[in-house]
Order: sequence, then structure tokens, then C-alpha cells
Amino acid sequence: MTGRYKIRLKNCAFFAHHGFYPEEGVLGQRFFVDAEMDVDAGESLDRESLENTVDYGAAFKEIEKVVTGTRRRLIEALALDICRTLLDRFPPIRHVAITVRKPSAPIQGVLDYAEVCVELSR
Repeated sequence: MTGRYKIRLKNCAFFAHHGFYPEEGVLGQRFFVDAEMDVDAGESLDRESLENTVDYGAAFKEIEKVVTGTRRRLIEALALDICRTLLDRFPPIRHVAITVRKPSAPIQGVLDYAEVCVELSR
């Protein structure tokens, strides 16, 4: 039997310095990331083995490395980098959707956050 399942990491919070404007690179701000990964089930579900699945603790660490690493000017680029990293690191992932929220977006107006979602498949 073959199938897929989803792993979701919701509202992962990080402090980083992404943004188009120079002051964003200096001051930094919080970013929130949601990851949704479609994973080939393989034998991992029957055997309860981490070998053929995605260790979501390791996935969180990979997301953290990307978000707190190299500065990106656009959160779209940040989301794309996270997608690529997860697909490269975890072969069972067939499709990944990354949502990045920026609550302190430099917008003159009242809003909860700016958000982008990028999706990639194998």
C-alpha cells in the first residue's frame, strides 16, 4: 500500500533581519513560519521509523538555519529558500508549502501581518 500524509509545523517564531529597507537589516524583527509537507508514506507508518519519514524536529532546525542565516530582501525569497532546503534535506517530501508572516511590515496602516506562501513539488 502506498500513500501520503502531511506534516505541519505552525507558527514557528524567529528573530531575523530580512527586509527590503536598510533599517530592517539593522533593527531586525520577528518572523513566523508555517510549513506543510506532503510526505510519501512508504513503510515509515507501519514500522514507526524515523529513517523513512521527516523528523519534524530536524525540519524545524533546517527552517531556523535558513531564517536566521543569510538576509533576504524579500520574504518571498526566504520562503523559496526554505522550500528548497526542506526538499533537498528530506527525500520523502513530495510537496512543500511555506508561509512566512512578517508582523512588523513597514506599512503605513493597521494590519496584523504581511504574509506570503510559496509551494514547490518534486
